[in-house]
Parts: sequence; C-alpha cells; structure tokens
Amino acid sequence: MSQSKRFLKCLAGVWILACLTILPGVAFAEDQRVQALLAEMSIEEKVGQMTQITLAVLFDENMEGGIRLDPAKLKEAIHTYHVGSILNTGSRSLTIEEWHEVIKTIQDEAMKANVPIPVLYGIDAIHGVTYTVGSTLFPHNIGLAATRDADLAAKIADVTAKETRASGIRWNFDPVMDIGRNPLWSRFEETFGEDSYLAGVLGAAMIAAYEKDDLSRPDAVASCMKHFVGYSDPANGKDRTPAYIADVELWEQHLPSFGVAAAAGASTAMINSASINGMPVHGSRELLTDVLRGKLGFDGLIVSDWQDVKRLHSRHRVAESPREAVRMGVEAGIDMSMVPHDFSFADHLVSLAKDGEISEERLDRSVATILDLKMRLGLFDNPYAEPEAVSNFGLPEYQELALEAARQSITLLKNEDKILPLARDARVLVAGPAAHNLGALHGSWSYTWQGRDEKAYPESTLSFVEALIERARVSEVGTNRITTMGKPDFEADENVDANQLTRLADNADVIVLALGEHAYAESPGALDDLNLPAAQRQLAAAAVATGKPVVVVLFEGRPRVLGDIPETAAAVIQAYRPGSRGAEAVVDVLYGEHNPSAVLPYSYPRYSGDITPYDRRVLADIQQLKPGKVTYGGYKPAWPFGHGLSYTDFEFDNLRLDRDVLERNESLTVTVQVTNTGARAGDKIVELFVSDLYASLSPAHKKLRRFARVSLQPGESETVSFQLTAENLSFVNAALEWVTEPGEFRVAIGDLTATFDFVDK
Repeated sequence: MSQSKRFLKCLAGVWILACLTILPGVAFAEDQRVQALLAEMSIEEKVGQMTQITLAVLFDENMEGGIRLDPAKLKEAIHTYHVGSILNTGSRSLTIEEWHEVIKTIQDEAMKANVPIPVLYGIDAIHGVTYTVGSTLFPHNIGLAATRDADLAAKIADVTAKETRASGIRWNFDPVMDIGRNPLWSRFEETFGEDSYLAGVLGAAMIAAYEKDDLSRPDAVASCMKHFVGYSDPANGKDRTPAYIADVELWEQHLPSFGVAAAAGASTAMINSASINGMPVHGSRELLTDVLRGKLGFDGLIVSDWQDVKRLHSRHRVAESPREAVRMGVEAGIDMSMVPHDFSFADHLVSLAKDGEISEERLDRSVATILDLKMRLGLFDNPYAEPEAVSNFGLPEYQELALEAARQSITLLKNEDKILPLARDARVLVAGPAAHNLGALHGSWSYTWQGRDEKAYPESTLSFVEALIERARVSEVGTNRITTMGKPDFEADENVDANQLTRLADNADVIVLALGEHAYAESPGALDDLNLPAAQRQLAAAAVATGKPVVVVLFEGRPRVLGDIPETAAAVIQAYRPGSRGAEAVVDVLYGEHNPSAVLPYSYPRYSGDITPYDRRVLADIQQLKPGKVTYGGYKPAWPFGHGLSYTDFEFDNLRLDRDVLERNESLTVTVQVTNTGARAGDKIVELFVSDLYASLSPAHKKLRRFARVSLQPGESETVSFQLTAENLSFVNAALEWVTEPGEFRVAIGDLTATFDFVDK
C-alpha cells in the first residue's frame, strides 16, 4: 500500500469523519470579485500575493528609537514584488497608535499599486496580543488546558481577537494544535497538553471565538491552526528537529486535533518546520494536499513557517537549489511563503511559472484563496484600523478576565497536612528566581518574542513578591510579615543563595519558593536536561532543612523534573505561565481567597528518563525487574494527568450506564453523582475515561472522552451526564483504519468504574 493511501485509510476513521461532516465545500465568498482580480493580475502580481515578509525588511536603517519605514524599501516591496502579506514587528512593542501608523503607511502604498490589493498583516497573539503596549496577556494554552473550560478559552480568544483587530491587524497565528507529548520541546507551553481530545475541544472553541460568524466584523480575526503536523514530538526534544513517529501514533495522537480545527472553520494553517520520518512537511504533497486538503477538507490558506520553504534546500537538503525548494513547496501545497527576510521566493516562483515548471493555474488556486480571505476580512472595504475596533482595546473587564483565567488555571499538586491556605498573619519568607521576575510569569510571546524584557511589561504588572506585599498591605497584617530575597534577574546568584535563605528562615513561619523557568520562545528554550536546575533544587533542600514548612510555586512552561521536592515540600502549586494577573492569582490561592480546581493537562514526570503519557499502551505498565518476576505500575509520574487538589473535598457516587450493550448507531448515557463533602464551596472537574479492554492492537490504558466542570456549595450534590457513541470508542488499527471493534469497554470517573459491551449492529 502506498504511503498516501495509508494516510487516507487512516483518516477515514469515524471519529474524524463525524467532525468533517460539517465542513463546507470549497467555495469563495466573493468568487466573482476574486476571478475578476485574477484576470487583471500578472504572474508577478500573483506571486507577490503568495509572498510574506517580516516588517524589519522595510525599516529605515537610520531610525533611532521608534518605528520608521523606509519609503524606498516599501515601494520596492509593494510595487516591484507586489508583497501580499507582512508579519511581526521590530525589537520592541508598539502602541496601538504606532501600529495604526505602520498599517496606514503600508496600506496607503498598497492602494497605489497597478492592481490595488490590501496587505494582510499577521502576528503571533498566542496568549493575548504580543508586540502591543498595554495589551492583555492571559495564561498560556498549557495553563488554559488545566481549566478544562472551553467557555473560558472562548472568552480569552474573543478578547485577543478584539485587541488584535484594534491594532489594525486581522490575522492571528493561533491556536497551536500540536499535541504536547514531549516536555523537552521548547514550545510546550503553547500547546493544550498531551491529550488530542482536550486540544480539539479547546482549540475549536478558540477558533470560533477568533473568527466569529463573519470575519469582516471589527471584533474578529482569521485564526491559524498550527503547526501541521507532528512538530511537537521531535526525537531529541529540540525545536525544528526531526520527529520519528510511528504511523499509528501519528494518525491517532497528532492528526485528530487538526481535523477538529479544520471542521471548526480555521481560515489558515501553518506548517511544521521540521520533518517526520525523514520527510520535511513543507515538501510533502501527501500531507499538505492529500491529507490536509483532501481528507481533512481544509479549504483555507496554507502558510509556511519562518524561512521553511528555502530551508528545504539549506537545512533539509531535499531540494538541490533554492529554486527547487520553491517548486517543491508550492507543488506540495504551500499557498504563502513566510520568506521572510528577502524576496527570493518571489524571484524563484516567477521564474518557475514563466518557464512552465509551475502552471499559472496552480498559482491561481493559491492566490484565489488569499484574495478570498482578504475580502472576507473586509480589507478591500477598509484596510485600516477601524474606529469601532479601536474602541475595544484595553477595557477594564479584560484585566478581570485575565485574573479569573489565571485563578482557574492554577493547579494544587500537593497540600500536606493542609498547610494551605496560609494563615492570614503567617510570617512568610519568599525566595527563588521567579519571585521578582516578570518573564517567568508570562513566558514566550509576551510583548517581546522571548518575553524576557522586564521593561516591556506595564508598570501595573506585579511580580510575585509585589503581589504578596500588596496583599499584606491591603489585609492590614503588615508588610513586615513578608521577607524577601533575590532580585529580578532570573539568573542572579542572589536568587538561589541557600546560606541567606537559612539565615532569613529564623524569622519565618513558612517558606515560599518561586521556582521554575525564565521566559523563552522556540529554539532559545532548548534543553539538554529536563531536571530543574541544580541550584534551585539545592535551594529547596536548604529550605526543607530549616524545618519550616516549604511551599513550592512553579512558574514554568513545561514540567521540569523536581528531584525529591514532591516528597519533601509541604505543598506544591503549578502556576504554569499565568500572565498579566498571574502573581495576584497565585497569592489568592495561597491565602485561600480562591479555591483551586484546575487539573494537570499532562503527566508530570518523576524522572527525566521516563516521559510516559497517561494514555500509554497497557504494555507500558508492565516491568520485569527480576528474571521471571513481572510487576505492574510502569506509569510512575510525580503526578498523573488529570491530578489536581482543592481546599474542599468531593466524592463520586452512583456511576450508572443506561445500557449494558451499545450498538453502532446508538448512544450510551453515563451519569455520576458529585458531592461536595467539604466545608467550603468549590469547583470540581469531572473527567470520563474509556478503556478498550481487548483489541487487535494493544489498547491504550485509557482515553479521555468527556469532561465537565461543576460548582458546588458544601453538602451540595449534582448529577453529571455524558453521552458516548461508537465513534468515541474508535482507535487506529494496524491497517491505519479508524475502527471500533466489538468487545468489552470500561468507563472510569475518579475511582468508579463500570463496563459495557459494544456490538457492531
């Protein structure tokens, strides 16, 4: 069987097809206008629409401070190369007024062209709008996944869309639909974690909120599902390096989230910069055309990632020349190349088209897609910042949403002897590299690409220490109750000075350590070792040695292996990258002003050499430690997927199935009673897992199939109901077909289980 046929067979699974039935056919909203424009355009003008450059190409080399575009460079881009899209910004954030001026300058020039076509501007607004002064930054997707709240995800996407459009920008390179299976990967924080179902639910909610029901609305932007496909699971964990993914795992773990995103109406898709099993995705017609276009039914714009068409030659070495790289990428299915530093793509593609190596009809397909998107975004009607959009920027309620989202994302991993919430008047010593540092709270794409520039953050953004001191002041217990050490520089030796911590601990009732990672984006975040840095672990050991209770707060984009901290610390809080109001949210949890409810979106590894996801195949649970002696329990994370504590207690009871046998066209109703048995109100995330007990391939231990959040007062109960169908039981078999095989299945909610049989009738 050919590779392309194996792709198609695999993706014919009922689970994906159920999503795809709602996809519209390929049809352009303004087809007549598109065709009229195409008829006017030269080959050079068409190729220009397929060319995307970074804004820095247009900078005035003599500028000091602000952003100033060189008129000659802009004219060259627009009138010589007919550039259709621009992205990014310079080395600093811009005010929306500066953005408006940049956009106006570009669009004014575009309107002077022989065939006036507005420029489509794009930006990576991954967790709120980056590169924009005063925008609202929310928890990164990994923290958002911990909330298990699709409505919250939609609200965040709605605000992000509003603030992006207010800047005059109408294309957002988000959501990231890659599945976070390898925590070494430096873009892990941009994912929704290790489960494809969870990623699909949250990603689809964000796409709908980005795009609304009409892209021309002043509160909508085009979304971008990325990075198709397999980007997040490199073999060595390094960004933009090869992945070696078994076919079954690729089909079952990595493709479904993109199928859901396509079905949700994502207008654009960005491609995996690396390769799968030796094949660069940017050069794979099988993946981009046969699968993404053909089977997934995606009819939007396919854009390359940064320099990745030319890298088919320079890095992957599958194209013998830069010109051949362009031919390969376009023939594979790329509509627009993020070149981005020059016009080489345009030069090569014009040459290829005029020499007949790429047909003009092929160009027309891409250009029609690009023009249609611009029309649907309303750029032909008004390419400038719209007053009604500008009025949506920086509203007070956005900050309240940021605070609420951060609160909901924080995950309580351990709370020995109920050390938390802290006593109101407790004397607290705060230490650790993340205590004073803003970058650690925000991570990547936070006003700057790396998120490390402390001066880029608004004055209103509080560090963790500042939030603790502010709370002490407001609560009138006295700021003398908070003792701090260290400085904002994350790497400063003062932040991990164990001797100073030991001296200061004498006057403390509890030690709070703010540990984790400095901000990073993409390749600069590469790791050779998943362990938390030794200096931080030594600081924690010194804190424990004082005999005082130690509370560890983790500000990190991926789970760093903690050594003995899970055993020795009294409490552990996972804050992820909580964003603009993250420090305040953590303080609210520490003092019990917010009751935590979030749960892990990944398995938190105990050992750097044991990265095992929760949905491992059952064989992963078997270990032979001695000859002839088999033991069970190979899944040994520090904390499992779905783990998360509360300041109250919940019980599950009365797990019931409405039938013992499920047939092909039926549905199964699963109900469970949830009771708050504790003394305070709280939210409980209810997760339904399904296990296929016997199958033609060794089955997964379990798979998340449904989840819900309930809010309960003390003593209150609620019955939660879920629906399952045959499609929810499917897996990819050895023939790369999505199948649901007859047999026994087990459902699990908490510690409760029940079984039923599936019969194929």
